[in-house]
Amino acid sequence: MTRAGEVPASPDGWRTALEARLQRLWFAPRGAVDALLIALLWPAHRLVSAIGAARRRRIAQARALPRPPGAPRVVVVGNLVVGGTGKTPLVVALADALRARGWRCGVIARGHGGRDAARGALRVAADDDAARVGDEPLLLAHRTGGPVAAGYDRAGALALLEQAGECDVVLSDDGLQHVPLRRDVELVVFDARGPGNRRCLPAGPLREPLSGALLVDAVVLNGEQARPPLPHSRTFRFAIEPTAFVALRGERRWAPAEFVAEVGDRPVDALAGLGAPQRFFDTLAQLGLRVRRHRLPDHAPIDPAWLARLPSARIVMTEKDAVRCRGFDDMLLARCVALRIDAVPEPGLIDWLEDRLRG
Repeated sequence: MTRAGEVPASPDGWRTALEARLQRLWFAPRGAVDALLIALLWPAHRLVSAIGAARRRRIAQARALPRPPGAPRVVVVGNLVVGGTGKTPLVVALADALRARGWRCGVIARGHGGRDAARGALRVAADDDAARVGDEPLLLAHRTGGPVAAGYDRAGALALLEQAGECDVVLSDDGLQHVPLRRDVELVVFDARGPGNRRCLPAGPLREPLSGALLVDAVVLNGEQARPPLPHSRTFRFAIEPTAFVALRGERRWAPAEFVAEVGDRPVDALAGLGAPQRFFDTLAQLGLRVRRHRLPDHAPIDPAWLARLPSARIVMTEKDAVRCRGFDDMLLARCVALRIDAVPEPGLIDWLEDRLRG
């Protein structure tokens, strides 16, 4: 039992600890033990690297084939690095910008954690259940307001939007390594962590060799601190800005400064089920909040009983976590707010992307 004033341990603590340990091994190795682990994992790195390079060649060959007449153009926004680099808010920003310029824009996503998305492609509505469709597709449906499809088979998800005839451009949230997915433009996103130790899984954070970034259309960097991991002819940037705190129950919204002033010196419990949660916690601290940090496994369900035991009057979470809390008790949701963040791409990225889409 948790004693008064004691913060309960995060659920699935072993997964959280493992993810944190791998992040250190990949991005900040130190000491002989880390060096030994990387050396022991070298054969696995070589195998994954070879598979990734072969997959990249197949994708490049498929891109050389003629595009089906009348089919929507497909833009893949993906990672070479495992974990969150900010691609989902970038997809939202690109969808909004293209729609403002007259494009009919849809989105596809894998649907991590969604039981039905694992079985086959499906359409996603803004009021769907995250346990069924996955958290990211649900967030994308809520934020973009356009057609969204999810599925481990991304080509099947694309086919659903093509059959509906609602889109002339489709953005894929990740899927850079998904060979069956047809694509016209590929963007790869890096954040300030960069490529880490530049090794492939599990020795490092890369899904394929870093040289694969040379074959995509553009590298997009999240934040001023991010540096290009290798020279590329087209490099753009975007910023992530906190824009509002949003109540999970009711319609209330606060500007960041207004919420911080209302909370005052009282601590808040902050939780993040992200690949790179530190950025979220740092943002809250920079806004002026006193934060108890709870790192959760990426895409994992949230236990409402654990959430209710958190001691603070206010619980702050990411938007992706918030969609997994739908259906929780109203009294619990009354304590919870989500931090809304928006990606702000440099104008040149939108101009260049539209030129590519128009051929």
